Formats: sequence, C-alpha cells, structure tokens
Amino acid sequence: MANKAPFKTTFEATEVIRPIFTGGAIALENGARILATTLGEDAVLTDIKTGKHITTVEGDGELISTLTLTPSGSHLIICSRSLSMRIYSLKKSSDTIEPQLVRSLKPHNTPVVVLAVDRTSTLLATGGTDGSIKVWDINGGYVTHTFRGPSVLVSALHFFEIAAGSTHTPEADKEKRKRRKSKGAAEDDGDEISTTARFRLASGSQDGKVRVWDLHRRSVVANLDSHVSDVRGLDYSSAQNVLVTAGRDKTIRWWDTKSWKIRKVVPCFELVEAVGFIDDGQVTYSAGSNGCLRFWATDTGRELTKEQAPKPETETFVGAIYQPGLPFIICVQVDHTLSLYQIPSEAHELSQIAPPEPFRRISGTHDDIIDLRYLLPDHSAMALATNSEDIRIVSVTEPKSGLKTLVSSEYFGQDIALLKGHEDIIISLDVDWSGHWVATGAKDNTARLWRVDPASDSYTCWATFPGHAESVGAVALPRSRPVEGSKAHTDPLSYPPPFLVTGSSDQTVKKWEVPREPQKGAKATIRAGYTRKAHDKDINAIDINHSSRLFASASQDKTVKIWSIEEGEVQGILRGHRRGVWSVSFAPLSTPVLQGEQGSVAGKGVVLTGSGDKTVKLWNLTDYTCLRTFEGHSNTVLKVVWLNIPPNEERGKKPILCASAGGDGLVKVWDVNSGENECTLDNHEDRVWALAVHPETNMIVSGSGDSTVSFWKDTSSETQIATNEAALKRIEQEQELENYEYVGAYREAITMALQLNHPRKLQNLFERVVYSKTPDTGSLSGLKAVDEVLASLSDEQLFLLLLRLRDWNTNARTAPMAQRILWTLIKSYPASRLSSLSVKGARGQKSLKEVLNALKVYTERHYKRMEELVEESYLVEYTLQEMDSLAPSLGGMKLVENGDVDVVMT
Repeated sequence: MANKAPFKTTFEATEVIRPIFTGGAIALENGARILATTLGEDAVLTDIKTGKHITTVEGDGELISTLTLTPSGSHLIICSRSLSMRIYSLKKSSDTIEPQLVRSLKPHNTPVVVLAVDRTSTLLATGGTDGSIKVWDINGGYVTHTFRGPSVLVSALHFFEIAAGSTHTPEADKEKRKRRKSKGAAEDDGDEISTTARFRLASGSQDGKVRVWDLHRRSVVANLDSHVSDVRGLDYSSAQNVLVTAGRDKTIRWWDTKSWKIRKVVPCFELVEAVGFIDDGQVTYSAGSNGCLRFWATDTGRELTKEQAPKPETETFVGAIYQPGLPFIICVQVDHTLSLYQIPSEAHELSQIAPPEPFRRISGTHDDIIDLRYLLPDHSAMALATNSEDIRIVSVTEPKSGLKTLVSSEYFGQDIALLKGHEDIIISLDVDWSGHWVATGAKDNTARLWRVDPASDSYTCWATFPGHAESVGAVALPRSRPVEGSKAHTDPLSYPPPFLVTGSSDQTVKKWEVPREPQKGAKATIRAGYTRKAHDKDINAIDINHSSRLFASASQDKTVKIWSIEEGEVQGILRGHRRGVWSVSFAPLSTPVLQGEQGSVAGKGVVLTGSGDKTVKLWNLTDYTCLRTFEGHSNTVLKVVWLNIPPNEERGKKPILCASAGGDGLVKVWDVNSGENECTLDNHEDRVWALAVHPETNMIVSGSGDSTVSFWKDTSSETQIATNEAALKRIEQEQELENYEYVGAYREAITMALQLNHPRKLQNLFERVVYSKTPDTGSLSGLKAVDEVLASLSDEQLFLLLLRLRDWNTNARTAPMAQRILWTLIKSYPASRLSSLSVKGARGQKSLKEVLNALKVYTERHYKRMEELVEESYLVEYTLQEMDSLAPSLGGMKLVENGDVDVVMT
C-alpha cells in the first residue's frame, strides 16, 4: 500500500461578486434574459434572472460611448470613442452565450452617442455628436439611409410604425395615386410599399427639436419644435396614435401622430431622463433627477402616482429602459445602481397609486470594498462597507429551489437591503455572534448599531453613538455567546449586544453601553462608559477576545495595546512592528497549544497582527513578546484573520491556519506552527482590504479595491483525496508498464509510457524496437505493432513524443533511434497534422514551432556529419589502394614454422 501524500492546504475561487456597470449605456433583450452593461471600455453580459456572469466583451482600448442589444437578442452593437462600431453575433446555447465579432465599422466622423434598433432586429440607427443620423442594415452591414439635421448632438432615437389609418395624409395619397398610374407594377409590390411607407424614425436633439423621418420617402415628415433643452426620451403608441417626448426642460409632451399637433403638455418639475408607454399606451412612465419613477395617464396627462419627495442626489435617475411585455422597468441611478420596478396593473383606472419602490436592486459596482462580514445565524447574507455612506447587504447563498420568477428570485450576490443613516463614508464594520446586530463606524465621527432581520424585511438603526472628534476607524462587538437556553441565546433579535468598543482618529477608545430599547428621536444621546487616550496616532483596528474580557487596539503609532474591557486599563503593549499596525485578531476559543520560535504557548493567549512593514506577527499575551513573524507580502498587510480550528481528531494531519490580506492584492494562508506560507490566493487587481471566514465551511471571503468580492472554498480535503488516488493509480500503472515490458508487449508498453510520461522507459522500448535482430518486413520502425501505435496518437501524445525526440536527437548516441522514430512519424502523418497540433498552454503554437525547428536543426547537423564521413571514407579507400601498389609482392613467399621461430623461405 502506498504512503499517503503529505497534507496540502488548497483553496479555489468558486464565486466572485464583480462589477458589471460603471456608467453609460445599458440594454435588455425582449426575453429579459440578457442584460448588457458598460464597464469602462468593456461590455458585460449578465443573466438578469440568475445574476450569473455570462461573458465579457473586451473593448478596443477606448471607453464605450453607447451600446444596444437587438430585441431578439441575436446581436450586440457597441460604439466606442475611437469612432468604431462593432457588431457581435450572440450564439446562444443552453448555458452559455458566445459573442462573435461579425464586423467593425466607422459609422460617423464623430462619436456615436445614441443607438436604436427596430422591432424586427434588422435596422439600426446611429446618432452622432455632429447631428447626422444613419440607418444600417444589421445583417448586411451597409447604410440604408443618411439623415442630416443641424450640427447639434443627437440625444434620442426611436423606430416605430405609424398605424395604418394614420398614413392618409395628402402626401401619402399623392404617392398612392402615382403608384396606381405606374404600369407593370405587381399587386404585391404595391402592398409592400404601403407597408414600408409606415416606417418612421423619431430623433431628438440637444437643441430640444424632435424630427420624424419617413424611411420610405427619406425625408422629414414632422418638425416638432417645442422643447428648449435636451430631448432624452421618445416613445410611440400605435393604439393611442400618440408620440411622447420628454427632456431636460422639465416637461413631458404628447403629440398626435395624425396631425402632429400637441395633445398635452405637463410640467413635471424635474429633469426628465427617460419616458415611455406601458399598458398598451394608456399609461406613460417617466424617470428623472428626483430619483422617482412616476406614472401618468396618457389621455389626460394626470399623474397617477402620489406625490413623492425627491430622493438623495446619489439616487437620482440618469436613464431607464422598458421592453413591451415585460413586468418591470429598469431605472439607472447616478451611483450606478440598477433599480427594478414592477409595472402597476391597470393603473390608469386608479385614481392614485402608491409611490413605487424597487423590488430589486442591482449594484453596478460596489466601489472599494473596505470591510465585510457574514450576517445571520445561517451566514446566508453578507454586509459590505463599500466606500459609501450605506452598508450594502447581499445574498451569499444559492436559491434552495429551482429558478423562480424574475420578480421573486434570489441569487448569489443579489442586493437585499441598504443600511442608510450615516452622513459620510463607512470605514469599519463588525457583527455580533448571532449575525443579527451590525456595528458601523464612519467618517461622520459616529458609530451606529443596526438590527438586521430579513425575515420580516426589517433593517433599523438601533442606536447612534456620537462623541468622537474624528473618524471612527474601528468598532468591535462582544465575541462571547450567551448561555445556551437563555432568552438572549434563543431570541437574539430582542437582546442587543451589551456593549460596543470604538476607536477613532482622535487617538481615543470608547466603551459604550448599548440601550435595551431602540433609540428614539435625534435628541436622544448616549454617553460613553469610559474614554481613554489610547495611542499617539490614528487607531486602525479593534478586536475583542472570545471571553469578552480583553480588547486590543492597533494604531498607526506601530503598537498594539491590550486592554481590560471592564476597567479600561492597559494590560500590555505589543512593540516590534516598524510601521503602523492595520489589523489585530485574537485567537479563537478552541485554539490548541501553539509552537513559537521561543517554545510552545497556550493558544488562547495569542494574538495576530498585520502591519505596514509587510509582516504578520504572532504575539504571546503572557509576556507580550513576539512568538513568530510571517514574511512574504510585498506590500502593507491590511487584514489578518484566523481560520477555523480543526477538530481534535484531525489536528494531527491538519495544520492551524491564519490568513492575511495585503496591498499587493494577494491573500496568503499561513501555518501558524511552522510559519510557512501554505498557499497564496490571487484573484484581485487592487489591494485587498477585507477578509472574513465562514465559521462552518472555512470559506475565505476577500474584498478588494477593484470592486470584487472573491469566495475561496477550502478544497484541502478534496485535494488530499485526489492526490492519494492519483498516487495509487500511478503506482498501479507503473507496475502494468513493467509487466508489458517484461512480456515484450511493445504496443501496450509504448502507449503506457507515453501516458505516464516516462522518457527513460520510452527510450529503452524504442531502442529495443529499432535495433531488433528480427525486424518485421516492411515495418517503418522495426515492428508493425509499433507502427500502428505511432500512427494513432492523439495531439497531446504526438506533441509529447516530439518533445522527447527533440531531446534524444541532440545526443549522438540516441540520435539514430530518434531519427528512425521521427521518420516513422513523418511517414504516418501528413505535414498539416504535424504543423497544426492542438497544443495546450499559453505558448501554444509558438512552442510547437520551437520543437519542430529544434528537430530540423539537429537533423541537418546529423546529415552534414554523415556526408563528411562518406567523404572521409573515399580518402581511406584511396589510401588503401595506394598502399597496395607500393607494398612488396608476397605472392612467391611462404611462411614456414620452425620451432619457435618463423622462417621465410623462397
């Protein structure tokens, strides 16, 4: 039985919450599956029902100016500031969508800022900043129409078809009479013209003008001159024979499409960024700078929604999209959040409807992830501090059942709620043992305690703790659990944590008693239990030990202080770091005895720290000395955490681990006892500020300045099992190879040697075949069975064999054998197969070219040497012939043996 492989710690990134939108254009297909969003110079496709990332379409190096999807979802069109327009075909399968670039065009001489596609997904309209409009055939890639208006930026475009009864204008009747008089015209041709005559394109400009273009006659049929600022929204209802326009002049206008006269003008006292029809045109929606979605009766212009107070500036709308037939509208907020609102049912029949609230939010980007923590007893949610005034709560669990409807589905990474109340950026975060109570510290010099209860959709601020003179950079809640069976243990929502400890840039720490009842009114203030001048510089982190008797404060003054919670007295100071200390963490309750450089120490009495000097240190709380220093980061260590302690039965084979995150964008996992780096986790492009560990699965969660949250699954056990199985299987295969070699089964032996990558065994087998004393007649290599093996290799095996032949060909002793096998391969495969092998790895065809070139160079060298040997053989032959002519004739001489002396007799 083989010895088990040594235990190896491994983690794998299984889920990533990544940014999908950083401002600009968004698009949605009619099927409501694909959401296309702008991410800098790239376009991101997301499955809006599951929240899963579909694919990223890489840009051309310039920021995207606008993008759109065809209603059928068959094409994605992207325009960038480099004046290029790229059309991608979206090939759909059951699980994936593969974008393929169909063509790249230069549509205008100025950037394209707005796109529109008709309902049939065949025509595309582009509007430039120079006022020109072009209509394209998407499949053909050519221009069908060019419209030129004033040199003013085109701000809105919309395709529509005038209802059949609306085309009876004098111009249209004149056109029909001409067609009737024309001779030889087919009847169906006339029908076709009558249909295409109804196609229209409406355009809105920055000067407030709206123009309606007839695609059949290629001219303007209506100039609607009424808005005085950017036209931002256009839509048409065939059922109502009405065109709606809205702009930044704070008005919405409805136009009769038969006479092109104004039906109704409504002032809405906000910059309108989007407008459209729902409910067969009977209801109009609008979204604008107040951050409110509003509904209007199309026929009367009366607002159906009750009066709404303007939202904060970060929640103002900059756009909205709606596809007919879908049950929701997507509104785009200025903070890159996409808010989904349900369509009211039969709203036009109601006198007034309640102000709509989004049923779902999609964060386009979480900005810098400064801190994060698991929430709730089942750890199914996560709180994120995202360089903003709000805490975002997201789901971190997969739906328990299958895919639900779009309105009620919940997916990994979905935004659940916002904790709103702070007036400046939140920079610290902590959660109590139950996961229901969240403490936050912010740059508004206050700390807050929040009660989180998703079951009842309750997210409330329990208390506010003012008193610090500067930013609250650290908060900590007790780690100790209440006695099992007590009321506080069974009903944690009704029993807040007993106290809170905060640390600030004002160099003080404060302990606060948490009130048993929620704080009511802004005037209600809470006084700190005690305040201590703690450090000489900013306090970066605070942690409370498992028994809630001690807390540690880490500061920019390079020290960590250990305090008693009850009295607020310093128990010891940890000195040794050469830069400011960014993070501190007490060892968990079940930590066993640890081995330090100075000997063993009880695990409960140790603490981890991470510093700007790029090191992690382990400290003994008995004498406050450094037990061990972990070195490996190339930048500041910003966060340290302990991983779950293995159970007693596994401590012999599993190490005690901790993890650190740094400004180098890496997460490192360390063996606490040996000080060795077990593994490095690399999935971020910016500094990693935050770490958290799932208390049951040991999953590491890392949050970075690149707006991503990575979830690292502990795969150590799976890796160990797979390694042991692979080792056992290899031993069995090697024994099998020995058996084949022993009985002379060259076919099977060569196949197995290639599979196991045994170059020495392979060389011996080929030498025995090539130099066989009884070769098969007509065989290329020496044995026909080997010829068959060499003629049926996979690309991977063939490339591996070429690598071996390259090496053998460099040695004069093994070159003849290598040449014989190489000759067999060349005779067995066409040149195209050898030149186009599917080579795995980053180098790909480059490495194949190098291998073939090396074989060629050494083969030419061997050939040259053989030519020289042949030439030298001629010289030897000539020399022997001359020696024969000069030597004395021995024809008449006889050698006679006479005793011990040879006598020559004549």
